[in-house]
Amino acid sequence: MTDSELAAAQAYVRLLQTTRAVLSETEQPLLPLPLLTAPIAEADEALRALGMAGNEAEFFRLVTRLQPALREDRRVS
Repeated sequence: MTDSELAAAQAYVRLLQTTRAVLSETEQPLLPLPLLTAPIAEADEALRALGMAGNEAEFFRLVTRLQPALREDRRVS
């Protein structure tokens, strides 16, 4: 995995973890949405820098290589 691929995958994992944390801590899920602005921007920029914006299938293969547990999450959901 290249440095750019790793950066993009890590940014997505941070976004996913932040989203889960923010949305699980409130009964009014729309209130904390501004907390997701920075992680979303980071993930978007990393995808653009990698040239993978719009190529989700390949990107998720990279993410799964970084964090195999995400593959298990998809099976449960």
